[in-house]
Amino acid sequence: MAASKPVESQSGSGFPRWQLALLVGTPIVLGVGAVYLWKRNKTKDTPGKSNGERTTPEGSANPVQGQGARCDLAHLPLDRAQGAKNKGNKYFKAGKYEQAIQCYTEAIGLCPRDNQTDLSTFYQNRAAAYEQQMKWTEVVQDCTQAVVINPRYIKALFRRAKALERLDNKKECLEDVTAVCILEAFQNQQSMLLADKVLKLLGKEKAKDQYKNRDPLMPSPQFIKSYFSSFTDDIISQPLQKGEKKDEDKDNEGEAAEVTESSGYLKAKQYMEEENYDKIISECTKEVESGGKYTAEALLLRATFYLLIGNATGAQPDLDRVINMEDANVKLRANALIKRGSMYMQQQQPMMSTQDFNMAAEIDTRNADVYHHRGQLKILLDQVEEAVRDFDECILLRPDSALAQAQKGFALYRQAYTGNSQSQVQTAMDGFEDIIRRFPKCAEGYALYAQALTDQQQFGKADHMYNKCIYLEPDNATTYVHKGLLQLQWKQDLDRGLDFISRAIEIDNKCDFAYETMGTIEVQRGNLEKAIDMFNKAINLAKSEMEMAHLYSLCDAAYAQTEVARKYGLKPPTL
Repeated sequence: MAASKPVESQSGSGFPRWQLALLVGTPIVLGVGAVYLWKRNKTKDTPGKSNGERTTPEGSANPVQGQGARCDLAHLPLDRAQGAKNKGNKYFKAGKYEQAIQCYTEAIGLCPRDNQTDLSTFYQNRAAAYEQQMKWTEVVQDCTQAVVINPRYIKALFRRAKALERLDNKKECLEDVTAVCILEAFQNQQSMLLADKVLKLLGKEKAKDQYKNRDPLMPSPQFIKSYFSSFTDDIISQPLQKGEKKDEDKDNEGEAAEVTESSGYLKAKQYMEEENYDKIISECTKEVESGGKYTAEALLLRATFYLLIGNATGAQPDLDRVINMEDANVKLRANALIKRGSMYMQQQQPMMSTQDFNMAAEIDTRNADVYHHRGQLKILLDQVEEAVRDFDECILLRPDSALAQAQKGFALYRQAYTGNSQSQVQTAMDGFEDIIRRFPKCAEGYALYAQALTDQQQFGKADHMYNKCIYLEPDNATTYVHKGLLQLQWKQDLDRGLDFISRAIEIDNKCDFAYETMGTIEVQRGNLEKAIDMFNKAINLAKSEMEMAHLYSLCDAAYAQTEVARKYGLKPPTL
């Protein structure tokens, strides 16, 4: 995969669940714990802990005398109300919901207004009967009456959340289920799953509208250089050759008559060397429109920068065209297939992604990039054995590829870690030691080793590895973020962790990973307004619609907490 950060599969993390969304790599899957980042460990005396469906009314369903729907017990009003409720429960269990509703209605009418707990129960029970009839508006109305009386009524809040989902009112549904999760201390899987589902839907809806209307944003120079460094057989990322220099860079005799004409592609390459990235797309367009001899190269370079600014719609036609140029350099076509395959994976189309990588391997069997990037795809798909085989093929073609060696080491570690084989874990850790010994200048090797060490709770050594990364690549903001997270897990040192993440933002103010991480930590601290601000900054930097949807989910989760705190005075535990 063409990425500047190592990729993670869906499982096997050693981080606490509240940190899951912060791991290295593209956020392919968001689980319940990853979205609800404030989930805490098991607490004692948790109300409503059962995972079962909340479909039954409350109170005894013992039979009462009388066969009609009317429920007369000639005692005190509350006794008569309880009797009506009990009769309603009997009808409910018999599936006679209309009669049950009549009894619950009678109970509501009979109940003295100062018996608040009983009254809220009667409303909630009638809502349960309406739910069976799929009368969602009535369910919401009765649950609202119950919640007005008892704002911490878990059954009523959750039933209203489900009805609001049916009515497609996702915002209020999320607020209700957020309140339920907090009241249950995040111990009920049913409510957690509903929260996760609604957050994903909200995120996708918002990202779909926002992403297509966003202003293109060029990533930082560090990100761009890191991206291109993951390719070794990429013609367009190579420095200008002697015969390609711009006219003003040549001596009087010139160096190559073939490039004396103006070439938009060669100008674009020169801008790449100067890190003047904003001009590259326009120069490539000049080459393409003029039908110059570097048309294929210009199409691929333009497509690459479209991908970098998050414009997959603009990139795909250029990639398609290069791939279909049978007379073009095979390495250009293979590189276009790798990049289109990576784009498909970002769009959650793994089958199409796999097809492109396989086609690239068929047309250019000795292209190390194909196997390296396909290996990373296989890790994302949890096909670790196949990933290792691809990395081996890459290393066979390029034995000096430190990056492939490091990624293979990480794949072997994941395989051992997820397989719960301690002996294989140790073998993988020894393999990392060998990698950093043979490739002491490969920052990626230290970074991946640090992740494995963190999994094994060898925090001091992991910190040392991150220091090595920083020494080799002092401008790599991502490393500072990971070092900051390590401080939280290792020493629970919040201030020091935030200092490192702030440093990452100083180095690269376009590092979406840093803003996302900062937002997550602020959620944990209870600083919800600041968290929302951080998530919004990350949203503006999102490089794909899927990444933007993930970030909107985090932002919506934080916003829902602010509303729950305002309405009900409920707040989750904080750091």
